[in-house]
Amino acid sequence: MALPTFVVSAKPAAHETDLLALLVREGSEVAAGGGLDALLARCAKEEDFTGKEGQVLSLHTHGKLGAQRLAAIGIGKEKDRDRTLEQLRAAASRAVKLARAAGAKSLAIAGPFDGPDPVQAAAEGASLGAYAFDRYKKEKKPLKLTRVDLLIPGKPARVLADAARLGCEIADAVCAARDLVNESPGHATPRALAAEARKVSEKLGLECEVLGRAQIAKLGMNLFLGVARGSAEEPQLVRIAYEPARAGGKAVALVGKAITFDSGGLSLKTAQGMEDMKTDMAGAAAVIAAMRLVAALKPPFPVRAYFGACENLPSGTAYKPGDVIVGKNGTSVEVLNTDAEGRLVLADVLAWAVEEKPAAVIDLATLTGAILVALGPWMAGLFSNDDALAGELLAAARAAGEPVWRMPLPPEMEELIKSPVADLKNTGGRFGGSINAALFLQHIAGPASIDKERGYNARGGTGAGVRLLAAFIRRRGSAASPRASKAR
Repeated sequence: MALPTFVVSAKPAAHETDLLALLVREGSEVAAGGGLDALLARCAKEEDFTGKEGQVLSLHTHGKLGAQRLAAIGIGKEKDRDRTLEQLRAAASRAVKLARAAGAKSLAIAGPFDGPDPVQAAAEGASLGAYAFDRYKKEKKPLKLTRVDLLIPGKPARVLADAARLGCEIADAVCAARDLVNESPGHATPRALAAEARKVSEKLGLECEVLGRAQIAKLGMNLFLGVARGSAEEPQLVRIAYEPARAGGKAVALVGKAITFDSGGLSLKTAQGMEDMKTDMAGAAAVIAAMRLVAALKPPFPVRAYFGACENLPSGTAYKPGDVIVGKNGTSVEVLNTDAEGRLVLADVLAWAVEEKPAAVIDLATLTGAILVALGPWMAGLFSNDDALAGELLAAARAAGEPVWRMPLPPEMEELIKSPVADLKNTGGRFGGSINAALFLQHIAGPASIDKERGYNARGGTGAGVRLLAAFIRRRGSAASPRASKAR
């Protein structure tokens, strides 16, 4: 659950709270009022606190302020608007972590909250920083914090309260995706993932269709079923649909990879290579969570989410290297490596999604470790054959604080995935692995999980893509709105 976060008109010195966090720009003086400014200036000098991003100066107020404790948190130098929003997310997250360590029940944050976007960013950061996946731990460290106040000097406008509420909703959806990614593969099975999609849909009034093995076979999704053959778990094909109250434009399709556990199949991974393979369904987790936000944002066009959930396991019934399988769209694929399974499932699911003729298809997938080699553990790769759509996604990524880098799709590399016995082969060799995968599908791949805490991302599942999709849908919805068109 997101932390209850409110916009409050108050002077920091007088506001009663367990912990007051002052967000300080680099080179600015630390000032709280209430007769502590001289002490703060002296402490800042002694501790070499200059407001650099990530710096913290903490002290007890001894009753000289409304707050019992005070923390100055550096947010660095002012940069462009998108970077400022990310600084606020990170600082709000840090404030919550300080509140957790201090056992605080209430937290107030004073910073440059000069509009809806900064307020939304701070609300997001606070709840994202509070996240912990501890359901299997005997000794839990529950967060005592029950309230976060974002302090502004003037009377809070309704638009700011709405922004704080949206920030909480976005963070709540991201954390729901994190929970799915962090869950053990014995519990987060294909059926469990489909059940979560149903549950979210029923709660929010969305349509949800779940198909089993026989129905998937009727649709001609042989690539999907080929990957699922090695597991006793029933594969599940899921479609979630949002329809606007009034007939809108063409739909946006969101597709997520949903391999709930990937052993590599008969092309078996190493033991170490399997350690994080419960996260191979992070794309589906992201689109399920994103549909929660679609229901809240109510864009004027339909949005549909799709995923095919299964396990990729070795057994006597598993598909084999050398198999030739014909997919839903009639394309034959020679399987050279059963560990390149995600693109096979996605090929069939994408073929199903495009039958509804959407205006845009966005595919989120942990498709290949090669993208992590290229871009590192925190940057997602974006492949697109549409420059305008790629531009929209890059702008949404900057606003959401989810770093994305556009990768090339050189047509000459298609030679690498041509097969002598079929239309395509499912791997193009060692070099340009992520590009080969993208050419096979013609999508976003990246950091589903991280191995150590970074800012407001806890170790484990990141919920990557949820905020980006929310920003994309929101921006596209505003552009499609008649009111927005008149305003321009």
